[in-house]
Amino acid sequence: MYKLIACDLDETLIDDDAHVCQRNIDAIKAATKLGVKFVPATGRGYRAIEKTLAEIGLKDKANEYVISFNGGCITENKDNRIMKFQGLDFAKADELYRLGLKCNVCIHVYTKDMVYVYNADEDEIKYLKLRHVYKIIDEPNLDFLKGQDIAKVLYGSTDMPYLEKIASEISNTTKDLDVSYSSNRYLEFNHQGVNKGEGLLWLADKLGIKPEETMALGDNFNDLSMIEAAGLGVGVANVNPKMKDDCDYITKADNNQGGVGEAIEKFVLEK
Repeated sequence: MYKLIACDLDETLIDDDAHVCQRNIDAIKAATKLGVKFVPATGRGYRAIEKTLAEIGLKDKANEYVISFNGGCITENKDNRIMKFQGLDFAKADELYRLGLKCNVCIHVYTKDMVYVYNADEDEIKYLKLRHVYKIIDEPNLDFLKGQDIAKVLYGSTDMPYLEKIASEISNTTKDLDVSYSSNRYLEFNHQGVNKGEGLLWLADKLGIKPEETMALGDNFNDLSMIEAAGLGVGVANVNPKMKDDCDYITKADNNQGGVGEAIEKFVLEK
């Protein structure tokens, strides 16, 4: 039996309106009653997913956990207790920010409690409002964040080929980082070795759970590390087509139809 389920949020667990559908809620609650740990694994921070935790009945619960910032932070839900944090050093974050200023992208800079956003258009603001606690900035550098922990930096654009071009052009700068894509609009930069797969394995080990007793669900490339690390890797129906061969199972339902619930029903509840 799978004892730990690590699940991406955006475009996987939550629907396009940033809510959890009833099929997913019912399946998660049934699994947790069996003692299964349901662990959101997100690129966002803990503060930004409290609404989702409340919807699935896990907000502020002891012995329940979240993998956030793509594995950069692992917390216990009760009182948001940080168990592990590994972010970017300031110099690297500032370098990435300055490079982003030269590109036609939106930039997000994540601290533990806030997302600082540069150059966001109306579409980006609409997306942010559903998912983040954020502040709009127009700064030439990140000097205003000196002394604070910076979890990650990302570039945003709905032109994915353009983001891929940028990634190639700055590859020498990012060769010592963990680089991934998410939500079909973001190019993400984390500390080297920080990814959802490592976060999943670290937490499972802490809880005495074997890798083969874990399941991971996702839709995009920042989920690939945990899909590959887990005992069972599941893509929802709207998974990036380039990842399908890396998944052990693809659900029939997408993120709006309860794909997560479908997987839990099949592999945990055995309906």
